[in-house]
Amino acid sequence: MHNVVIIGGGPGGYEAAMVGRQLGRNVTLIEPGEIGGAAVLTDVVPSKSLIATAEVMIRLRHSKELGIVPVDPALNHAQEAIRVDLGAINQRLLRLAREQSADISTRLSSEGVQLVRGRGRLLNNRVVLADTDDGILRFPADVILIATGTRPRELPDARPDGERILNWKQLYSLTELPDRLIVVGSGVTGAEFASAYRQLGVDVVLVSSRDMVLPGEDPDAAKVIQAVFESSGMTIMSRSRAKSARRIPDGVELTLADGRTIAGSHLLMAVGSLPNTEDLGLAENGVTLTSSGHIEVDRMSRTSARGVYAAGDVTGVFPLASVAAMQGRIAMWHSLGDAVRPLDLRGIASNVFTAPEIATVGVTQKQVDAGEFAVRSVMVPLKGNARAKMQAHYDGFIKLFCLPQTGIIVGGVVVAPGASELIYAVSLCVSARLTVDQASLAFTIYPSLSGSISEAGRRLHNVADMLQH
Repeated sequence: MHNVVIIGGGPGGYEAAMVGRQLGRNVTLIEPGEIGGAAVLTDVVPSKSLIATAEVMIRLRHSKELGIVPVDPALNHAQEAIRVDLGAINQRLLRLAREQSADISTRLSSEGVQLVRGRGRLLNNRVVLADTDDGILRFPADVILIATGTRPRELPDARPDGERILNWKQLYSLTELPDRLIVVGSGVTGAEFASAYRQLGVDVVLVSSRDMVLPGEDPDAAKVIQAVFESSGMTIMSRSRAKSARRIPDGVELTLADGRTIAGSHLLMAVGSLPNTEDLGLAENGVTLTSSGHIEVDRMSRTSARGVYAAGDVTGVFPLASVAAMQGRIAMWHSLGDAVRPLDLRGIASNVFTAPEIATVGVTQKQVDAGEFAVRSVMVPLKGNARAKMQAHYDGFIKLFCLPQTGIIVGGVVVAPGASELIYAVSLCVSARLTVDQASLAFTIYPSLSGSISEAGRRLHNVADMLQH
């Protein structure tokens, strides 16, 4: 098996390409745009760069409490001394995305990966066709990987126009802050952008079809974020479903299913995504699709067609760049005969980049409430943490789940600034099957936010002792 052909240049595709070359195979990667896919170019890298800028505004919001005040006595708060240049922000984050894409392309080329600009599709499970500027090219393949990602879902009566009605890929074209931004969808994407733009000073209306924002996240975490959103001045319209949107002079009007209307300067549609599985020759070559149009794969990234694998959001397994990358690596390790373990979703850590962030790993509260796991749990509020007080962070908590008899940590939730970094300690505990005693005996820095993880372990030890006696 010498030839590997990959369709799609996102994390699933480019990570697989590097593994394929590492194992000595000829690797061709076919991508119609720039390398990096949506994760690098329009989704993860630019959106998190925007959020990083918004975090500066969060620190300024607490500046007076920390003793930092404007030099000009006419100003009441440090925020009044600055303005947000959205055009400059968007130029920077798009530049960062392009630079990251270029770095990945350079790395792939230096590793010997053949990069082809074009649209790939299956002729059969041994040949891939690429529609390029030079015509249709044929690439023989012993192994094929599909990693074509997803695109924003659209409502028939609220189609983005790129000016006032936008999807999340189009937000970066704005040069001035919206006067009033309506965000439809309170999942991860909607909540992250609503949080960032509110911190930048925009009047934000978040339209949610559910009772609580972030319905797919830990319910205790969602309550914290909802409270933070509301206290920041964000308007949340719960149990409201968008029906249609239309342009009005200097803005847009959203109509809800119950007939109510909301006017704003701009509208962001964040109502999910659709897999890019059309015109790839999948069904014709025996690749099974799910009812949602995603490619059905097993834990080795195999599709139903021999020699054809799939990775990333197009599989619908878990819409995370880290999962896409791991699926791509697993596909190569398995297909090329290297040592490999199946994808284990129980150890996946995920993060929501709101303010504060939400990070989770392992067993979830939803699974516990459904009776799927018998666990003991504890929740340590952040407001009691000394470091959090010093930094004026009061919203959030650390939650751990452990098995009742052994004390093995099987899951956790962190709601805090920098939760995406703190969750690594919990993730190590889950993957290594450490007990709450082992976690609490490891030294932490005082003062530190991570100290609350150790404290959670100590509290669970006490619970176990009480149960035994």
